[in-house]
Parts: sequence; C-alpha cells; structure tokens
Amino acid sequence: MAWAASWVAIVDDDPSVLKALTRLLWTRGFHAKTFVSAQKFIAALPDDLPECLIIDLQMPEMSGLELHQRLLLKGIEIPTIIITAHDRGDVRQRCEAAGIVAYLFKPLEDTVLFAAIAKAQAKANLGQHA
Repeated sequence: MAWAASWVAIVDDDPSVLKALTRLLWTRGFHAKTFVSAQKFIAALPDDLPECLIIDLQMPEMSGLELHQRLLLKGIEIPTIIITAHDRGDVRQRCEAAGIVAYLFKPLEDTVLFAAIAKAQAKANLGQHA
C-alpha cells in the first residue's frame, strides 16, 4: 500500500508508456510524476525526492543506467527500477552492480512491477531510518 505523501517518478521517452504506468500506479494509490527524458527529470528535481524511480533503460541522450549513476554522483539515492524491452545480460549485471532495485522487461507484469515497488519502498524506508 502506498503512503499518502509518497510519489513515484517515471522517466521514459515513450508517452504511451508514461500514460499506462501512471494509470496502473494510480489503481494502487500511487501518485506518479512523469518525465520524457533523463534531462527533464534532473532539471525538475524537487526538494522532496520520489520514493521510487522507474526508468526506461534505452533513451536518447542519457540511458536509464546513466541517469542512476549521475544521481549517485550527486549524492542522490533513490531506489530505482530499470525497465527495458531488450534483455542484455551484460547490462543487467551492470545495473545490479550499480544498486538497481529491479530490472524488469516490457511489457510489464503488474504483480512483478508492484513487487519491485514494494522492494524499493522498503529500501527507501531503511534509508530514512539509517
């Protein structure tokens, strides 16, 4: 179950994916904010960070993994889920090594996505109490 003040950021260059994920998250009580690029997300970083970040792996200019790494370099740690249409073992290993919470394949299965979000929430909750 989502916390009242929590929100999820979704970064994907495909507007249909942003719309579908926003609607899906809304059905479980999550508020989602969407961004069409990694640059737009970075430019809009608010004081209150999202509880979870869902990022498309393959985007023009900056990949999802590059966005995650750039945030870490700035000292910003947001539990992150990578979504992709293509399975590449080497990229999956790099994502896992970078601390990505989950590496999921499109089309997303609802139960798998919500399990990954729950894992991200648990990680965010641990970080707040550390």
